[in-house]
Amino acid sequence: MKYSMTAAALMLAVAGFNSHADELGWSSSAELGAITTTGNTEGTSVTGRLNSLQRLERFDNEYQFSAFFKEDKKRLEDGSSERERTAERYSASVKSAYKLEKEHDTLFVLGRHTDDKFGAYRKYSTLAVGYGTRLLNLTDHSLNVEIGPGYFRGKTALGETENGLLARAGAIYRWQISENAKFRQEVVVEYGDDNTRTTAETSLTARINGRMQMKAAFTVQNDTDVPLDKKRTDTQTSLTLVYSF
Repeated sequence: MKYSMTAAALMLAVAGFNSHADELGWSSSAELGAITTTGNTEGTSVTGRLNSLQRLERFDNEYQFSAFFKEDKKRLEDGSSERERTAERYSASVKSAYKLEKEHDTLFVLGRHTDDKFGAYRKYSTLAVGYGTRLLNLTDHSLNVEIGPGYFRGKTALGETENGLLARAGAIYRWQISENAKFRQEVVVEYGDDNTRTTAETSLTARINGRMQMKAAFTVQNDTDVPLDKKRTDTQTSLTLVYSF
């Protein structure tokens, strides 16, 4: 119940903000998914995301925030039980893209920060600039790519701090399968001397009504340099409701 009330409050807050921002060319969406298990295995996991896009005459500004929580109920030797937090991750990003004369060509600056209390990197921040363009532009299919240099700073699970220059490349493929269904694939590679981080999200979205959609997604994150007791690859499979406004 606590998670549901928090998520609902976030959605209402963003909806109220967007009602004023629509006049300036804003579009937003809020995602929420939750799974609760009982019986032999008891636990709760919640995932949510807020996306906002501001379209101006010369700039496109994107804002994203996501969160993921997981709690398991652990049985103790005396027969009692206690809840244990086993996952807690927050991620926020801001991107501003300046539109060039050629359609779909942009110069961008991107800032992203992730706080993961149980990950190989507890904190991971990236600042990048670069060039973006569209390589495929069909009625139902599009492919956008971007590339550029950047800088990262991370704190590992062992408390070590890493930082340095990186090269960032990303691609987003979209396929409008039908009027009510769409497919999206996003891949980002951030290559650095200390670590190379690769993230990918594959999603399929189906429209329920004018504003509500159902989204199934699979996300993969891989780090090449992690502590010995941590795995290089994290995955997440989610089924969420998406409300667009």
